[in-house]
Amino acid sequence: MKTALTELAGIRHPVVQTGMGWVAGPRLVSATAEAGGLGVLASATMTYDELAAAIKEVKSRTSRPFGVNLRADAEDAQRRVELLITEEVKVASFALAPKKDMIARLKDNGVLVVPSVGAARHAEKVAGWGADAVIVQGGEGGGHTGGVATTLLLPSVLDAVDIPVVAAGGFFDGRGLAAALAYGAAGVAMGTRFLLTKESTVPDEIKQAYLARDLNGTVVTRKVDGMPHRVLRTELVDRLESAGPVSGLARSVRNAAKFRKLSGLSWRSLATEGLRMKRGGDRTWSQVLMAANTPMLLRAGLVEGDRSAGVLASGQVVGLLDDLPAVGELIETIVADATDALRRLGSG
Repeated sequence: MKTALTELAGIRHPVVQTGMGWVAGPRLVSATAEAGGLGVLASATMTYDELAAAIKEVKSRTSRPFGVNLRADAEDAQRRVELLITEEVKVASFALAPKKDMIARLKDNGVLVVPSVGAARHAEKVAGWGADAVIVQGGEGGGHTGGVATTLLLPSVLDAVDIPVVAAGGFFDGRGLAAALAYGAAGVAMGTRFLLTKESTVPDEIKQAYLARDLNGTVVTRKVDGMPHRVLRTELVDRLESAGPVSGLARSVRNAAKFRKLSGLSWRSLATEGLRMKRGGDRTWSQVLMAANTPMLLRAGLVEGDRSAGVLASGQVVGLLDDLPAVGELIETIVADATDALRRLGSG
């Protein structure tokens, strides 16, 4: 199935596995690449050395193209950019828009730049700076998300830019891929669907907790890190929702200390990032402190399997999933079903 995405990235199928923190590691990424999709390593929860080791592991498992998700605002972002260039990684994806000079540096050295966007104006900005493609996630998606549904957000972005657009938020099967292509997208990106595969390293008991959910099993909360965050409804999330400001801030400070120790960042670096977040948006100081919660709360659930202390990011699509296929089987089925759906439309 050839699209502008497959031609651009050198992959066989227009299916992207998103860079989910604590989930998108070498095993999942290499399995996606081997199956013909675009696997994306999540580096925001890795130290520089861990990222370097992860890239080498993926390259030892597959010779096919893959990507790395970067934080453009990270303290060592430029060093990570140089690592991607040295290792000849095919794609650099970004949750936050990278600066114009960072895009140029990557593109000048053969690395494709694919930021994620949540509005048409954001797509126009990064396209004007030279981005090769964009991923647009509607409100159905997991993790940080907006309030506009994919069915409205996707066409608005497609009308705004002339670079390939990858649709995310609510996709899990061949019907969704066919629909995205009918809109004019170049492919789909999926997170929750890939989290629930055999190659995902998420603990089995946590996978079963996902599979037990229905379409009302997620909630968008601001109590994780001060920004809209779609997660599974759990007792912990209910407690966070009802917690007062004092207990929330105390928890945030504790988690900031844990994440600093785990990531190797200095207190000065965390303070500098906090100031940047405060100046760059409308967050209060309490929300800035709350942002430290995200890595540790996600790690507790997705790595340690602790549902009582962890937060589980999830798209609404979780309510439609009831199996744990191998990645190769998943992609093959999605592409085959999408091809059949498009063929039926064409013959009608």
